[in-house]
Amino acid sequence: MRELLVIGGSAGALEPLFALVTALPAGYTAPIVVVIHLPPTHESLLPSLLAGPARRPCCEVEDKLPLVDGAIYVAPPNYHVLVEGRGHLALSVDAPVRWSRPSIDVLFESAADGFGARTTGVILSGASDDGSAGLARIVAAGGRGFVQTD
Repeated sequence: MRELLVIGGSAGALEPLFALVTALPAGYTAPIVVVIHLPPTHESLLPSLLAGPARRPCCEVEDKLPLVDGAIYVAPPNYHVLVEGRGHLALSVDAPVRWSRPSIDVLFESAADGFGARTTGVILSGASDDGSAGLARIVAAGGRGFVQTD
């Protein structure tokens, strides 16, 4: 059974994000989807910066992109990322949620709906409560939730 790891945070989450993905064992095969709050007009360099240290494929999400085991997917600026079923990622330009697009809640809630108990959600540092409702939904679906506390 396929699992999914979803990670969300604000710009201050970059250091713990790098620490987390570099610490994953080489045999960890779940797809990983990342939402980091960045300014909507800036190009994200995160996929290229993560690929080397993470030792796994890494790309920016494109609409209808299929999930591949072991790969890391990063939300593009100014787009929500949604998990469709258990197989694809979709992009949305719906209104910001909790003042954010991409929204951590949007990703986490759709992941809980598609993967249920096979979802692990991680919230890294941030200033808002974006991600709290989504993480609660993951846990309610039987998945695991983690929050950075320092």
